[in-house]
Amino acid sequence: MTTAREEFLAGDRPDDIALFLADSYVSDDRLESFGQAVDNGVLLVVDGERGRNAFQAATGKQAMEFAQSAMSLEGVVDSDLTSGRCPDREANDETKAETTASDDTHDPQFIFAFAEEQNDDVGGIYAEGDVVHAYAQCSCGTAYSDRWALQD
Repeated sequence: MTTAREEFLAGDRPDDIALFLADSYVSDDRLESFGQAVDNGVLLVVDGERGRNAFQAATGKQAMEFAQSAMSLEGVVDSDLTSGRCPDREANDETKAETTASDDTHDPQFIFAFAEEQNDDVGGIYAEGDVVHAYAQCSCGTAYSDRWALQD
């Protein structure tokens, strides 16, 4: 039996969104009844409209506006949609002597993702397979994005 998360990551749920909420960002045990508990939070996969509403309720931000703002900075969102690498982490690593312990925490507080079906007409990454678009908010305040093609 596959989970909604596995189906989403396989490209089988193109009308749904995935939403990861870190324990450090929101602590509401009721969320687990709507999603899948993971080591550092909860991951929900829900239909698009309900997902965007859930995102706004959890973060106070509109999903597509957040995605648009995060697109301007490329980072790494892990394919499991529960972790990533903030692009500002490297900047902090280079100036580590100037940072404090609280400054070098770079964990995603939330991740919003959706999949777009393969589109040979567009070409590039979109011709390789379904494409996951993922947008993350780091604990340092930086918003960043990543995308990748799902391979069969």
